[in-house]
Amino acid sequence: MFKGRHFDRSVILLCVRWYLAYNLSLRNLEEMMAERGVSVDHATVHRWVLRYAPELLERFNLRKRSVSRRWHIDETYIKVPGRWMYLYRAIDSSGDTVEFWFSEKRNLTAAKRFLRKALKRHGRPERIVVDGSQTNREAILSCDSADPLENRSRRDLKPIRIRQSAYLNNRIEQDHRAIKRRVRPMLGFQSVVCAGSVATPDIGQAEAG
Repeated sequence: MFKGRHFDRSVILLCVRWYLAYNLSLRNLEEMMAERGVSVDHATVHRWVLRYAPELLERFNLRKRSVSRRWHIDETYIKVPGRWMYLYRAIDSSGDTVEFWFSEKRNLTAAKRFLRKALKRHGRPERIVVDGSQTNREAILSCDSADPLENRSRRDLKPIRIRQSAYLNNRIEQDHRAIKRRVRPMLGFQSVVCAGSVATPDIGQAEAG
């Protein structure tokens, strides 16, 4: 994977992980590497991120622990690439990322596509907390009613409990603020892949181990 690279793999991985995990710009990383005696241009770091972010995200997903059965769902918006898009996200009761989905529109269709993706990957949660959004509530009810028809097991499935509370959903609101703080010094994204890596803030902790 690193064959033919001028820099050692440890330097490359460190730059990419720091970029994905913390509130750093490419020029911040260029300066930090210079302080450590490594001369690397910020454009080179950007190419590393584009090349290796998908690989790190894939490895992170393989090592990621199972999410809990209580989810918090909400959406926000970020610029990817050069246009505003809605970022649908779910986190579990431990604050770990369950799933994310980018959409140009914020409607019932987008909410249902996001939720189906999360359910297919992680199974049914016991409870989902949302804010006052009626659209997200309708998406949960729709996917929940369709799930027993698609489920091949003959056991009865308990309905997903829905809690609508802006106060209880403050956990993911704070999580979104943290993502936006990380996006600000990056001045947006050049690809959905990079944006997806930042939408999974716990990737930095996984790669640090």
